[in-house]
Amino acid sequence: MKEIENILNFAALKLDIEEGSEVSITFVSNERIREINRDYRDKDAPTDVISFAMEELGEGEVELIGVDIPRVLGDIIISTAKAKEQAEEYGHSFMRELGFLAVHGFLHLLGYDHMTAEDEKRMFTLQKEILDGYGLTR
Repeated sequence: MKEIENILNFAALKLDIEEGSEVSITFVSNERIREINRDYRDKDAPTDVISFAMEELGEGEVELIGVDIPRVLGDIIISTAKAKEQAEEYGHSFMRELGFLAVHGFLHLLGYDHMTAEDEKRMFTLQKEILDGYGLTR
């Protein structure tokens, strides 16, 4: 979806992410995201977006650093059915919801989180700045 690519490119510029960095975005059904949520997060329920950061090293993993290797940030998986439900619930467009979820997932790939009130405020403020700056407002 070109619009989502444009939003993430805008976010990458705003956050000074290296040109040529890579992100994978996959749009799935509620059933598929429920399977992924269950298998990888032990939560047997559909969700709106899941991110898998490639830059987080697991136990025993070693960081590879090389010349001319693109930065691979990770994968963002979005349930289009859940996005549609939430767009209707929040009273904004489907594209606004997809954009929000894509930016939300993108920020998770970059290490942002919302586990504490302070972290949530920082992440959600940045999300709003990106979406407003792009022109995708509520």
